[in-house]
Amino acid sequence: MLERRAMDLLDTRRPRVLLIAFCLLVWLPGLFTLPPTDRDESRFAQASKQMIETGDYVRIMNGDEPRNRKPIGIYWLQVPFAAAARSLHLATENPVWPYRLPSMAGGLLAVLATYEIGRAMGDRRAALLAAGMLAASVIVVVETHMAKTDAALLGATTVAMAILARAYAGLPIGRGGAALFWIAMGAGILLKGPLTPMVAGLAALSLAIADRRAGWLRALRPKSGVVLMLLVVLPWFIAIGVATHGAFFSDAVGGDLGRKLASGDDAHGGPPGLHLLLLPLLAFPGTLLVLRALPTLWRQRREAPTRFLVAWIIPSWIVFEAVPTKLPHYTLPLYPAIFLLAGQAWVAAQPGGLWSRRIAPGITLLAAAVLGLGAAALPIVIHASWMLGLPALLAACLAGWLAIQPTRPTIALAAMLLVTASLLGWELPHAAPLWLAPRIEQALTQAGLSNQPLAAVGFHEPSLMLLAGTGTVMAATGADGAQALADGKAASAAISDRDEASFNAEATKLGLSLRTLGALPGFNYSRGRNTLMTLYALVKPAS
Repeated sequence: MLERRAMDLLDTRRPRVLLIAFCLLVWLPGLFTLPPTDRDESRFAQASKQMIETGDYVRIMNGDEPRNRKPIGIYWLQVPFAAAARSLHLATENPVWPYRLPSMAGGLLAVLATYEIGRAMGDRRAALLAAGMLAASVIVVVETHMAKTDAALLGATTVAMAILARAYAGLPIGRGGAALFWIAMGAGILLKGPLTPMVAGLAALSLAIADRRAGWLRALRPKSGVVLMLLVVLPWFIAIGVATHGAFFSDAVGGDLGRKLASGDDAHGGPPGLHLLLLPLLAFPGTLLVLRALPTLWRQRREAPTRFLVAWIIPSWIVFEAVPTKLPHYTLPLYPAIFLLAGQAWVAAQPGGLWSRRIAPGITLLAAAVLGLGAAALPIVIHASWMLGLPALLAACLAGWLAIQPTRPTIALAAMLLVTASLLGWELPHAAPLWLAPRIEQALTQAGLSNQPLAAVGFHEPSLMLLAGTGTVMAATGADGAQALADGKAASAAISDRDEASFNAEATKLGLSLRTLGALPGFNYSRGRNTLMTLYALVKPAS
């Protein structure tokens, strides 16, 4: 009976309502309770916060440092939500969640656009299943909980590819559809530079070469469309060029992008094939259907929908594998196409051999095991109670078992509700050692110092500036931290155990009178080490 009801969900008369409800159920756990994470999420949120504080909506700043790495798009999306939450006195306990709402909106846009692509390709059930797999996938669940560019970029790219798919299929898109395509391209550029044009452009070029025809691209009205795209992106690019005297472009293109193309930026390098190796985990719980689609993909390779999806995936995937810098979310704009292929293959119900019956289920169970064992190991690594990870381990085991039942895909997707609730809604928010910055901010609030500047030594994570205030002084040494107190630049200090001796020696030399607020043990996951932070308050300035 449960299986029958689950299968009936694919025949629902309200597929979009079902998808929206499913996304909310899977994504809401942890959205409001997870503290700000380091480092990218807190950097993006801090820059948006400073725009509200300063009224400068052109330059991107983290404290006194320019953040000339990504364009303005995500900040402009975050600012209205954060400003509204501030004016309504919301988000007082966890101030980062308003900054996450654009990511959630981008993920939802991508899920709905994926459904529309699949429906245009001819099968509502395959379209709904593909959109559900995208919503439940590990990679999308993670990115919708992060206040950064990637989920919003996924939304913009999937909308662009939905219109490109209609044009390729010869379906009408009209002036409005063509305009939306170029607006989505411009939005993608403002979010993360060339990625959206790259994905769409490589797909269109590959199809034109393979089919030896490109007339279908005229439906996109490229002459007027390029002008529209430039109208979207040029005003800010001109403004930032003037405001930074060109430094943004040299830093973003020659610095950030150049390092990614030349070597593994920020120690995020990896060999070719790493993205493929991560695919089973990031696609879970849809892993089995993705892997089982490979034989069907070969049999359907001459069909137009399959050709479009392959052109969407393979050229850009090769680029991502070739680039030395690798992060799991880089291939995210390709996942809608991957799940659409999986949905089509499931509906086709082609018989499978050893790969489909044994190897694919084994890889799926391995992905579930990695997810569950990772959740179980985390509390042990950070010296928290091992029982904290038990619910997520059990949920991952259940989801893994359901995921290898190929006739019950919707039940396996529903099992992700248990995984997100146990991992994101329970385990991570209660893993106190991970969240040093919120605990420091809470201790300062209890001491009545929340509105006064802090000097931090040995813990320079951006979450601390986001929570403790833009005026937080990131001191290089313990002596520098004591000097910040003496100079009146800070009223309190958070000192790591590695820097405490030099801090105390300099404080004594300067004649500072201090009181200890407490010691906070924790785990700095950005550096992979245990850290003990001792908090001091200045009783009186140096004589």
